[in-house]
Amino acid sequence: MNALPATKLSMLDLVAVREGGTVAEALAIARRTAQHVETLGFTRYWLAEHHNMPGIASSATAVLVGYIAAATSRIRVGSGGIMLPNHAPLVVAEAFGTLAELYPERIDLGLGRAPGTDQITMRALRRDRPETEADFPREISELQQLLGPKQPGQRVMAVPGMGTEVPIWLLGSSLFSARLAAERGLPYAFASHFAPAMLLQAITVYRSNFRPSAKLAKPYVIIGVPLIAAPTDDEAEYLASSTYQRILGILTGDRRCLPPPVADYMNSLQPHERSAINDFLAAGVIGGPERVREGLTALLEATAADELMFVCDIFDPVLRLRSLDIAAAVFLR
Repeated sequence: MNALPATKLSMLDLVAVREGGTVAEALAIARRTAQHVETLGFTRYWLAEHHNMPGIASSATAVLVGYIAAATSRIRVGSGGIMLPNHAPLVVAEAFGTLAELYPERIDLGLGRAPGTDQITMRALRRDRPETEADFPREISELQQLLGPKQPGQRVMAVPGMGTEVPIWLLGSSLFSARLAAERGLPYAFASHFAPAMLLQAITVYRSNFRPSAKLAKPYVIIGVPLIAAPTDDEAEYLASSTYQRILGILTGDRRCLPPPVADYMNSLQPHERSAINDFLAAGVIGGPERVREGLTALLEATAADELMFVCDIFDPVLRLRSLDIAAAVFLR
């Protein structure tokens, strides 16, 4: 399909800690993965903010953005995203302004309005004031001002940060951020890698209500895509069992490190468990090269996304890189 190469490829990493592995190893795997997808021509590499979650090592997101940017040379690096309820806008502007000064024209600031954790942990982050629906739009405006040029009479400045114009992306899994991104003329990333139910509706709302801005002349959409690719469908299904186990843990409140794959795992589950996992992965692409091509083509035909952002969690880091190789080769064929 000729439309495939026109769409950009990127990656989102939660920096999974593997069973029997360490955080240091997980960070090194993320660095190696970023370097690898840069050689494949990927556009950006984002890190996701989560807290108090065993098996996910991306809590200090801005620190990791700097770590990955320092280990690469071209690929854009950013947050997918910073969970704004957890942070004062000034602190975010200073952190990402510093990154922008260190790595010019390579830093993205993706923003979400969920806390990315539970209520107890949110209070531990010293954000015990309840967020209202009006807070997120107001805090985005603050960030845009702090990262923009100094205004007459401006008394609070982000140093570094002021004048860096770090690109802001809105992230979401519902219609709220879709409407807000459209209203502000900002690029939009939909979290279909874990909450695909409202994908098509959110994209339609975003595009139909989009107002051009100084930052963006027309709508721009990224969609999250769970990806497990292998030489054969059977091997891909086997490797995906690590992801299936983790998803079931998320759904049942039993969060652990990324487990090794298990043969015939889905057939060992109850029907309602299989159904829940399949719903979670409704936008997923799992299989050999031909099935991967068919899956990516179907997603693009349904969404006309400008960019696909893969989430690829495979227990063996070498096979994770191979999975990305296969997807890139299929995509560019």
